[in-house]
Amino acid sequence: MNEHLPHPQLLLGLAALRDRALAADSLNALAFSMANDLYPLLPSHHALVLAQRGKRVRLLSISGLARPTEDSPYLVWLERLGPWLAQTVPDAQPRWLARTAIEPPPEIAEGWAEWWPAGVWAVPLHDAENRRLGFVLLLLDAPPNEGLTPLLAGVWQTWAYCWSALERRGARWAWRPNRLQTAIAVAVLAGLLLIPVRQTVLAPAELVSRETQVVSAPIDGVIARFAVKPNESVAAGAPLFYFDETPLRSRIEVLARQVAVADAELQTASQRAFDNPQSKSELAMLASVAQQRRAELAAVQTQLERSRVLAPRAGVAVFVDPDEWIGRPVVTGERILQVSDPAQPAMQIHLPVADAINLETGADVTLYLSTFPLAPLHGRILQTSYQAKPGDDGVIAYRLLASVEGRPEHARLGLHGTAKLYGERVSLGYYLLRRPIAAARAWSGL
Repeated sequence: MNEHLPHPQLLLGLAALRDRALAADSLNALAFSMANDLYPLLPSHHALVLAQRGKRVRLLSISGLARPTEDSPYLVWLERLGPWLAQTVPDAQPRWLARTAIEPPPEIAEGWAEWWPAGVWAVPLHDAENRRLGFVLLLLDAPPNEGLTPLLAGVWQTWAYCWSALERRGARWAWRPNRLQTAIAVAVLAGLLLIPVRQTVLAPAELVSRETQVVSAPIDGVIARFAVKPNESVAAGAPLFYFDETPLRSRIEVLARQVAVADAELQTASQRAFDNPQSKSELAMLASVAQQRRAELAAVQTQLERSRVLAPRAGVAVFVDPDEWIGRPVVTGERILQVSDPAQPAMQIHLPVADAINLETGADVTLYLSTFPLAPLHGRILQTSYQAKPGDDGVIAYRLLASVEGRPEHARLGLHGTAKLYGERVSLGYYLLRRPIAAARAWSGL
């Protein structure tokens, strides 16, 4: 009697197949187990798991691959195979399909000859209501052992049960609205898109002073040292920085000697002019040379006086780092620093061209400082630039100046943040679709 009982190892393998199917938490995990875990009991070239919806067949898993390649020639051929396979296997009984025993359509036969072996064992899976779920296709060279097929019937039933349960669990959360619900949702969405909202835009900004005077280099030269530190308060007439005086003093010394030589030559010619008529003609020329030397000396002395740059007004010296300027040659008119009044702060906003909206003078602005995000500053636009220019970061932007309401203590010059600018009221649809429409027009050229 024991000779007719299945081998214990075979029974353990069948039990393991059912356990893996029951442990699957998704249809993809179940399909992967169905395609790969049967190989130790029934070796095949490869196994496929197909889902069927009507006459359409979709590949869920193939043995040896984690995920099938989309739109591959093999996958396209399997979609063509679906209707023929559903017609060839109409009931719930597994069938051995031998290539020599059937006559598939030419397009099916061509793909079979390229990708499949001599035969395929097609196992249809049905749920409790006898609804077709899909197929398990085992590509073999010969039909399976007749003694194994009855034992695998329980595995087919377990796979079908798990498949149906996982589909019902997914359908429980997949709510599909009907036509009335869809129409109501579209009407509500259209109504929401017509709600008027205020157009806003964000832009980087910093705190500057409304009363600022630029201090430029009064002469050509090299800056020797600074008398103030960055953001230090200065009084009117206080020294800001000094130029290197060595070249100027050397030139003054040379010019002073040239003046002395010119005066001596002029005096000698004047003495000779009493008895030498030719010397009288040289007096005018030597007098002009002496005046020229004195003028050059006076000009250099004036430059020496300008080598000490003074503050034009009281305020705060605004510049980055003295080390960037010390020892650096500058030319006349080059901007060195600013003297700003900290009691009159303002917002300097850099609005990128891509984010620009219609802003009028007097529009509201809110500045959220990076150092004080919970204490925003409020103000209004005072002026806007007509032309956009590239900034230090290379972004082409408009420059706007806005006031700061009140006298907040944390409104210190040089602080950076993000400004929120408020424009005119527009519909919510325009507010949301403005950027996509602009990008589409720029791309299409319409």
